[in-house]
Amino acid sequence: MISINDLTFLIGSRALYDEANWHIKPGERIGLIGANGTGKSTLLKIIVGEYAPSSGSISMSKDLKIGYLNQDLLSYESHHTILHVAMEAFERQNKIHDEIEELLKKIETDYSEDVLYKLSDKQQEFEALDGYNIEYKANEILAGLGFSTADQHRPLNTFSGGWRMRVMLAKILLQTPDILLLDEPTNHMDLPSIKWLETYLASFEGAIVIVSHDRYFLDKIVNRTVESRKGKLTAYAGNYTFYLEEKSLRGEIQKGEFKNQQAKIKQEERLIERFKAKASKAKMAQSRMKALDKLERVDDVDDDNPTVNFSFKFTKPSGRHVIRIENATKKYPNIDILENAEAVIEKGDKIALIGANGKGKSTLLRMVAGVEKFDGTCETGHNVTTTFFAQHQLESLHLGNTILEELQAFAPKHTDTELRSILGCFLFTGDDVFKKIKVLSGGEKSRVALAKSLTTDSNFLILDEPTNHLDIQSVNILIQALKQFEGTFIAVSHDRYFLDNVANKIWFIEEEQIKVYPGTYAEYEIWNSKRIIPVEKSIPVKAEKEVKPKVEEKPVTVNSQQQLKKLNDQLQRIEQETVLLDKDVKAIETEMADEKVYGDKAKLADANKRYVTAKQLLDTAQNKWEELAAEIMDMESK
Repeated sequence: MISINDLTFLIGSRALYDEANWHIKPGERIGLIGANGTGKSTLLKIIVGEYAPSSGSISMSKDLKIGYLNQDLLSYESHHTILHVAMEAFERQNKIHDEIEELLKKIETDYSEDVLYKLSDKQQEFEALDGYNIEYKANEILAGLGFSTADQHRPLNTFSGGWRMRVMLAKILLQTPDILLLDEPTNHMDLPSIKWLETYLASFEGAIVIVSHDRYFLDKIVNRTVESRKGKLTAYAGNYTFYLEEKSLRGEIQKGEFKNQQAKIKQEERLIERFKAKASKAKMAQSRMKALDKLERVDDVDDDNPTVNFSFKFTKPSGRHVIRIENATKKYPNIDILENAEAVIEKGDKIALIGANGKGKSTLLRMVAGVEKFDGTCETGHNVTTTFFAQHQLESLHLGNTILEELQAFAPKHTDTELRSILGCFLFTGDDVFKKIKVLSGGEKSRVALAKSLTTDSNFLILDEPTNHLDIQSVNILIQALKQFEGTFIAVSHDRYFLDNVANKIWFIEEEQIKVYPGTYAEYEIWNSKRIIPVEKSIPVKAEKEVKPKVEEKPVTVNSQQQLKKLNDQLQRIEQETVLLDKDVKAIETEMADEKVYGDKAKLADANKRYVTAKQLLDTAQNKWEELAAEIMDMESK
């Protein structure tokens, strides 16, 4: 499918890739991994032709259809609705649709057979391309990515960057390419949308290459892992978990080979040193020296998993109750977040606050931090000292400071050795600590801000999306740090591996209340999968009032019976509507077969136009009926 041969790509004098090789085969699902700065996103741009290699070649068939999602698409602007933008994927169908519209207008004045034949041909091609269902397909993809029906008719330029990226992903998925190149597709997504994307990609028939820092996402999707490291591309025949195991095994073998070779080299060097001064042995020593110079050296194994080797310092432990929320009510003009909610955070709690975007997670964190106004009380306990980490705090970094100076000013109680040790854990080693903040990337700034948060004299941490912009290595460091933290914290993140490794309690907002699950994220997922939760769409912006889920833990409840009755009523109405629409379609077909109609070009054009409209309405109603029927069967089977 795609063949990369002896690829070299230079940035200045530095070789990002040095004679790298990789072959992508049809149907493969590949996770392209590696630390930040190893060239993963660059490699995707080389494949699609945005960058030219310094040497080597990339070969692929000319008709290969590539779908490429990258962070540059955030800058895409359009005044059209997001449904229109997504449907731009259907280029041929849209073109034929416009041609049909032109022919229908033309037939009002031009009754020639040529026009009629052209119209008939275009309609047949449009139907063959499933043109009458393209809007339904776009609706389905956008809904899966978290857009409500109302939001699908809002202009793209009214959405934030993260939601625009979802629209561009929807457009790419609708193009059904031969191969998908996805650069951080789960960035800006909430957990429900990530899970939907996993399900969609699992049934995708083409090849997939994914750059992602989400370990769970990679494990769910990929069956092959390629690591970008030290200018080379190394393939592993499995998902991310397999890669870790296989790499560890290869590392053990390489360590043994390195150890044995080093012992052999030392033995040879001793012999050479011993005999090179003797005339009778000088020739032999010279020969051994040449052989030693030509020896292909085995590299020692680098440690890619740095460990956190510092302890947190806070002078005073908190009291038993860290935070007590009572009668909390928080509303926005078009959305209700909380209504007389209550919650308690106790000493030692490690809380993961989860849920779909728009549910109020960040709002609740700000309420806990005391920076968001609301009705009710949020009482801070005895001796509680708080640090609040949020993405906007990256802007508060002092751009003129070096990384080390930034931490020195923030944590004067720590020695430079301790601070450099902390920075080393966040991948700032050697002279890196003297880099100015202003030259750092977004991910590097995020690591600096996290390092600052972990050097505070605080026994309570509030962390809003701390894993954003972090690669897998950095997420592992953060996990280690929080496992060593003896205080209390609450964190919002969409990284399930991170949540499962740090949390001992799960919070989620439901029915305008703060609900608690007393266990790990993995345990919560099992418990949550057994609950009966009415279908609900995520609302990306404050566009309309949220539908509040009525959650019951028992298999049969009054609410679930009411929901089932409501769905059956809807099904009956749609069924009656479908029968009427079907009659309309058949009536128009009969009308078009009448000689008085097909012999009159004006009447035929009018009938044809009504037929197209009626057929679209019928198809939409039938699709809706199938959706409702499937939903009812699913509820009745529980």
